Amino acid sequence: MDFPGSLDGCGSRIASSFGRGGGETACAPHRRTRAPTPGHPLHPPTPASPDPNPSRTLSGGALSPTCLGIRWPCFVRWRLPLPGIIMKGLFKSKPRTPAELVRQTRDLLAYVDANPNPRNGKRDDKMIELCKNIRELKFILYGNNEAEPVADSCAQLTQEFFRENTLRVLIVCLPKLNLEVQKDATQVVANLQRQQVNSRLIAADYLEANKDLLDLLISGYEDMDNALHYGLMLRECIRHQCVARYILESDQVNKFFDYIQIPNFDIAADAIKTFKHNGDASVLSIQELMTRHKSTVAEYLSKNFDCFFTEFNSRLLSSPNYLTKRASVKLLGDMLLDRSNSRTMVRYVSSKDNLIILMNLLRESSKNIQNEAFHVFKLFVANQNKPPEIITILIANKRKLLLLLDNLKLDKEDEQFEADKAQVIGEIATLH
Repeated sequence: MDFPGSLDGCGSRIASSFGRGGGETACAPHRRTRAPTPGHPLHPPTPASPDPNPSRTLSGGALSPTCLGIRWPCFVRWRLPLPGIIMKGLFKSKPRTPAELVRQTRDLLAYVDANPNPRNGKRDDKMIELCKNIRELKFILYGNNEAEPVADSCAQLTQEFFRENTLRVLIVCLPKLNLEVQKDATQVVANLQRQQVNSRLIAADYLEANKDLLDLLISGYEDMDNALHYGLMLRECIRHQCVARYILESDQVNKFFDYIQIPNFDIAADAIKTFKHNGDASVLSIQELMTRHKSTVAEYLSKNFDCFFTEFNSRLLSSPNYLTKRASVKLLGDMLLDRSNSRTMVRYVSSKDNLIILMNLLRESSKNIQNEAFHVFKLFVANQNKPPEIITILIANKRKLLLLLDNLKLDKEDEQFEADKAQVIGEIATLH
């Protein structure tokens, strides 16, 4: 914008300074210059003297420069903010601490739980804020592409999470969250089971004092929409020995035999994996429970041998479902081959009923099931103190067994497997 008169280029500075809304003094070359040409668009009423009316303002309400003793046209910057200019960055919110974030999340969960009506507009706003909070909790615990987790922040978050009933409220509210938030919440709970504060897993202490939460997680398998989330949370909780002991010593363990029969493929698979940890990726839940805490499991099997294996044989090993049967045979082998379960193994391979079940599994059309069954069957043959009834059955089926074992092969060569098979064949061949 060009100004008339002898402004010597200051008009552009005035225009730019008003555009920025700030300034304080006249430029040096024009402190004593003559007044601007009359008719100047920004010409004050009396350029040579202070404005007789100090309250006069420029358009928009800013104070006139002349009332402040400044002569036109050369004030370059103006300290007083002009209306309509947004002062960004002056009122930034203080970053929340991990503990504050947990407390706010807990309050939001309580609100969502108390206001289930989805048509509530305020509830939608709270839900959006809750989603952001849970995602932020996840970033603190797991880190992101730009930063690794900070140990002190993780410790603060963990302490506050278990200080109050945040876990309880989260478990109860889980079905009311959308799918992505459910995934984030599940990962948060899973991670917290591994967080140590002062070299102690405080999640274990909390769960030991709130065992009813484990009942809620187990019954979560009955919720078809959220069973996988509850299953993952439960398996992470079973990392704590007190949790595994509670489930084994209560009647809850029997529920897994029911859940494994659920027609839903994913849920049934998840229920299986809880029985065994570190299992096949497609096999999910009973596995974790029966293999992680060896001394606890050995004690349980010793006291509940008949009850457990009656259910295991009839409902899992005899299941018409391929996945269930394959995973169950593998789990059986893992349990019996574990040294901590040596007494249970001797007892199991001394039963003719168990031998008949394994011989039938060797005849399955699936090579995977055959191979898993072989690792259990060889224990019957290798037993140096076979009961007479076991020997009788092996002799009666000698020819069929030798033919079946001779045709039993793996897709890939395995020297240990071939050595075990040769030893079993030789042992059966010498029976008479």
